[in-house]
This record gives sequence, structure tokens and C-alpha cells, in this order.
Amino acid sequence: MKLYRFLSGSDDSAFCHKVSLALSRGWELHGSPTYAYDAAMGTMRCGQAVVKTVAGEKYDPALKLGEQ
Repeated sequence: MKLYRFLSGSDDSAFCHKVSLALSRGWELHGSPTYAYDAAMGTMRCGQAVVKTVAGEKYDPALKLGEQ
């Protein structure tokens, strides 16, 4: 089964650590990162899609993707 996550956050080191943690757990980058101004928050926001193939599992909406 292939899993998909979209990671997002403020343009800071915490976002970079979030992506790095996902990569260290076997997730792979999927597509280009995105970068946009959040007018409501007055800050830049980053986003990155990641994917991971997990063998022997069936999809369940209750699956906690961050724990994979």
C-alpha cells in the first residue's frame, strides 16, 4: 500500500525537522515543495508531499500516518 502525507508549517527550522523526521522514517519526497504567504498569519508557509510504501497493510482511515 502506498501512503501519502502533506506536511506543512511555518518557514522555520521546525518545518525542516518535520520533513527530515519523515525522511528518516522511510518517507520519500513527492513532487516539489510549495511556499506561500499566509496573510492571516502574516508569515510564509511551506509544504511538502511525502509518500511511503508499506507492505502487508490494508488502508484504513483510522491509520495514523505520522506513526508510520
